[in-house]
Amino acid sequence: MSSGWPIPLQTVALLVASNVFMTFAWYGHLKNLATKPWHLAALASWGIALFEYLLQVPANRIGYGHFTLAQLKIVQEVITLAVFVPFAVVYMQQPLKLDYLWAALCLMGAVYFIFRS
Repeated sequence: MSSGWPIPLQTVALLVASNVFMTFAWYGHLKNLATKPWHLAALASWGIALFEYLLQVPANRIGYGHFTLAQLKIVQEVITLAVFVPFAVVYMQQPLKLDYLWAALCLMGAVYFIFRS
């Protein structure tokens, strides 16, 4: 990422990209490799996860210091839900449930408590 970008933006952008890879690594095989042996799905997932780590590790290194460790973790969880819901609904064709809203509200509570002074 450009060093001219603010640290929070660099961190969040890298974490969003990382989460896209993570979500496909964890769940994409359920759609694409459902009829293949599990060890082939695991190998494919590991390959995808490599790209996740190539983004996630720099994101955390860039963000740590600006964010506390706990703040980085909660930001990661919020991004995970924000990436997972469209993935589940659009890509995996799962129904959109109100439970996603309730989960998001719980995470907003976590954001409040972890970022308050």
